[in-house]
Amino acid sequence: MSWPDSIRAGETEQHEPLVRRVLAPNPSPYTYTGTQTWLVGAGEDVAIIDPGPCGSGQSIGDPADINGEGHVDAILRAVDGRRVAAILCTHTHRDHSPAAAPLKLATGAPIIGCAPLVLKDDGPRADSAFDPDYAPDRILSDGEQIAGDGWTLEAVATPGHTSNHICYALVESGALFTGDHVMKWSTSVVSPPDGDMSDYMASLQKLYDREDRVYYPAHGPAVENPRQLVRGMIGHRRQRERQILNLLESGEGHIPDMVAAMYKGLDLRLTGAAGRSVLAHLVDLQNRGQATVSGNRWQRIGGAATA
Repeated sequence: MSWPDSIRAGETEQHEPLVRRVLAPNPSPYTYTGTQTWLVGAGEDVAIIDPGPCGSGQSIGDPADINGEGHVDAILRAVDGRRVAAILCTHTHRDHSPAAAPLKLATGAPIIGCAPLVLKDDGPRADSAFDPDYAPDRILSDGEQIAGDGWTLEAVATPGHTSNHICYALVESGALFTGDHVMKWSTSVVSPPDGDMSDYMASLQKLYDREDRVYYPAHGPAVENPRQLVRGMIGHRRQRERQILNLLESGEGHIPDMVAAMYKGLDLRLTGAAGRSVLAHLVDLQNRGQATVSGNRWQRIGGAATA
């Protein structure tokens, strides 16, 4: 994968009057060009959304975020002396939240947003591991708001990618900061046991029912046709479920073989992520009484799969 030449880590880009972006230097197959830290506010104070990684010292062995050196300094340059009213994280994967602590130390701003979560899953990491040091000063519930000079952010709970995932709606402009829940360049990884496909689908429907003007994800370009993209993502996940049911109906019950059948031409570095998403679908089907597992082999329960 190559990175667009126009993207430069550490630079500040204005996206609309209240919104600027600072790109972290951590590109990877799971982060695309890197983690995008969003600054909200054009007056006396700002909010920082998804502060990102803070360097290899806290990220050893984690290929998705080992290159965060200098990102905190870049964010502080972009803040340019304004008061930081809040540091918000969409979730606690280590390409999103570790820089919250040094930013709090440098600015005195509270860490507000998602709940802490540290979990080791039962398979190879499909993306960045959880941040064990994340310590929020305040946890936001769905619909709660925080406000500053000319801006208001509302929490939109969107579990699925992780159980603690939150998006943030900018009330004044109709923008939604979607973290890893909705991205234009890639579908989100849903990795059990914390990642939950049923929750993820419900969260997609929740966003589809909203009227947000634009999405600013933590990775990749802005989404200017939000409801159209979300509709397509819901359809894509339903298509994957049908594929899995058909494979189970044909007698295929091993996840690696399902991945090979379903993801033709997939970058080999992403097979782990694909396998975790297949597992998430299977767990969801199991919970709905349509699949069962014995050892590492899955089987279909009930009627024939739909086409």
